[in-house]
Amino acid sequence: MSVSRHRGLTEPAADAAIDAACRNLRLPTMRGQFSELADAAARDQMTYRGFLAELLMAECDDRNRRRSERRIKAAGFPREKALRTFEFDANPAIDPAAIHTLASCDWVRKGLPLCLIGGTGTGTGKSHLLISLGTEAAMAGFRVKYVLATKLVNELVEAADEKLLTKTIARYGRVDLLCIDELGYMELDRRGAELLFQVLTEREEKNSVAIASNESFSSWTKTFTDPRLCAAIVDRLTFGGNIIETGSDSYRLAHTKARQQAIAAS
Repeated sequence: MSVSRHRGLTEPAADAAIDAACRNLRLPTMRGQFSELADAAARDQMTYRGFLAELLMAECDDRNRRRSERRIKAAGFPREKALRTFEFDANPAIDPAAIHTLASCDWVRKGLPLCLIGGTGTGTGKSHLLISLGTEAAMAGFRVKYVLATKLVNELVEAADEKLLTKTIARYGRVDLLCIDELGYMELDRRGAELLFQVLTEREEKNSVAIASNESFSSWTKTFTDPRLCAAIVDRLTFGGNIIETGSDSYRLAHTKARQQAIAAS
């Protein structure tokens, strides 16, 4: 099939044709940046191929950015937390190299679990790390879902009552990374613990689970009162995975003090 060529277009007519074509082909970035990139190409004496490559790469980069933003929004994080804003000096118990290795998301690719254990203290940075590592995974192209442990269990109980449990478990099973925060803050009855166990079993060795808890594994019997069920859940969350202990000192307090000292010194 021959391609018709429109020769002799004036500059305004060419601009109008490009604008219409970009609208028709749904290329908003090329439409918005064409004029600027065309002027730069003329100044730099770029080849036609080089100019076309610049346009296409700009469109691809912007589409990837928008996809990442959609995945981060779909994850349902309660607040924005970036790994670059985590101050490792405020919590020397955490190894920066280990966290940056996790940020590569190889463990998500392999479907391995991650446990961020904060001892008995609160504000040790585990939720910050959970959200920021989940954000890294979303930016890397993985489907991520964040949920509080109690909210997840309540949702599962309601789904079971409404005979929608299978559908709900399947929905949580489809995401590449399930981030469960504040596991261990409240005691779960046997039914709630069993439903949570079903979600973990659905994901075992297929898709990753990352949890943040303020209790060491030895104290999880406070949350999961059935010892056998507790042991089974710990097994699901630790087998072949990564365990990061964030200590018991408050990261928030150390972070605040460090920031105040920096302000005073400036």
